Amino acid sequence: MYAVQDIQARVHEIPVTIPLLDKPIERRRFVSCQILTDDGVEGFGLTGQFLPFSIREALIKHFLPLLKGVDIRDTEAVHAKVWKGLNPRSQTGVISHALSALDIAMWDACGKTSGRTIAQMLGGFSDQAPTYVTFGFPDYTLEELVAAARLQVDLGVERLKMVVGVHSKGWAEDARRVHAVREAIGVDRELAIDANYMFSPLEAFLLCREIADANITWFEEPLHTNDPRALADLRSRVSIPLSAGQMDGHRWRFREFIDAGSVDILQPNVCYSGGFTESRKVGHLAQAFNLPIANGGGWPHFNMHLIAGLMNGWRVEFHLGMQQVGERIFPDAPKPKDNTIAIPEAPGLGMTVDTDFLDSSAIEA
Repeated sequence: MYAVQDIQARVHEIPVTIPLLDKPIERRRFVSCQILTDDGVEGFGLTGQFLPFSIREALIKHFLPLLKGVDIRDTEAVHAKVWKGLNPRSQTGVISHALSALDIAMWDACGKTSGRTIAQMLGGFSDQAPTYVTFGFPDYTLEELVAAARLQVDLGVERLKMVVGVHSKGWAEDARRVHAVREAIGVDRELAIDANYMFSPLEAFLLCREIADANITWFEEPLHTNDPRALADLRSRVSIPLSAGQMDGHRWRFREFIDAGSVDILQPNVCYSGGFTESRKVGHLAQAFNLPIANGGGWPHFNMHLIAGLMNGWRVEFHLGMQQVGERIFPDAPKPKDNTIAIPEAPGLGMTVDTDFLDSSAIEA
């Protein structure tokens, strides 16, 4: 039996840099989760930066007492105990993020016990996945943004994404930046945009109308609160495909997007959407409605397994900031080649955790 013996969780913080800028653009926080079974098998998982100390406390003080002695292979039983014991009303946030980190660690450990990669255990559709690069950050001036786009073109990147919705000059400035990037990268490369929930329906519509000629692959999370009804209305009025879901914590929220006809692409992220167990359910839900899934919200070294494992997996996001963090955690992490990421052959996540880095980046408050 591979029963949960211990759960360890810590909050980490590191500076994140991007090309062309000398100073870090942020200090990225994340929560690591490591499990140990009674047979000595270890697993590693992670979730993101929101309310990290609450997530840490939830894992140590609530998840461990609830799950100690449960077999890590029984992921449905684990999720059922968490839903009933800690989250009976299916809220998203701290509990779903903590469950995501724990679930990833369980799948990592299960892979090690079975000798299979997580992508194989999820369904084994492929041993690789198409990638795209999030390069276009609001910290750039227009000139720097264009230079950053050209840098990616020079590196052979064919699929790009940039952030919109954060400029004091409003959607008109975003339109100017989108057109400048499109001109810089040419007509054949994919270009997606991401508003991180920042627009009102009117602002998003005006931006879409202004950039209708820019051949945008998708518009990610354009509206405040990911309002399914408003997304559906926007989708009916514009030609740009819409996507959403990267921080929604369970399948019922994704069902709302489908029921409302809100999106063309669903975007579960295993680090926020309940780990591999819940995200696979979202992927299967999407399959039933002929929808692709494309990772948004970063953390490619975890999400690549989901995208490769399922037949409707479409794109893995290599967000330059979070790619940088992932490569610090996993020094042997694979890098995209020819706009594709190859899944490591080693079992579980398939990468080696740098414990010295985790020790040096841990913070208490």
